Order: sequence, then C-alpha cells, then structure tokens
Amino acid sequence: MKLWPSKKQPARVPQSYNPQLNPAEVIDFYSRLTLHHQAALLRLISRNLVIKNEEELLMGYDFGFDVDGAVICMYPHDELSQEEPVEEPSA
Repeated sequence: MKLWPSKKQPARVPQSYNPQLNPAEVIDFYSRLTLHHQAALLRLISRNLVIKNEEELLMGYDFGFDVDGAVICMYPHDELSQEEPVEEPSA
C-alpha cells in the first residue's frame, strides 16, 4: 500500500521518433510566421548553406538577415563593421 500515490508521467518519445510533418503542414506552419520569425529561420538554415561565387565560396553564416519593410534583406557581414573590443587604459 502506498501512502502517497503518484501519477506516473508517460515516457516522452524522442523527437527523432515522432512522425515527420507532411509538406502541407510545413507550408501551413511557415505561412503563419511573421517576417521576423522567417528571418530567424533563415539564419538557422543559412548555417548549412554554401553560395558559389565566380571568385570564391561563401558560407551562409557570413551573411546577416534583417527585416526591411515587407521583405527580408540578406547582406554580407563585413569583418570591419564588427565592433572590436576596446581596451581600457590602466589606471
């Protein structure tokens, strides 16, 4: 006899075992996202993206994504535009 009966939680199924979404569900989900959500999703997808240029190969994480009005803008990150840490003078 248990003094404090507990409700056993059902075991969670790992995500990799859950059934995949069909294409219609993916399109429906994507259509409900805002442009900011879509830009964030593009940032994640761009990590696996390689852009072949005539001179070089560009990786997707070399680009930034911003929402400008009703469109998502993709722009290359400039190494010079990133702020470098400024050393404070010692006292």
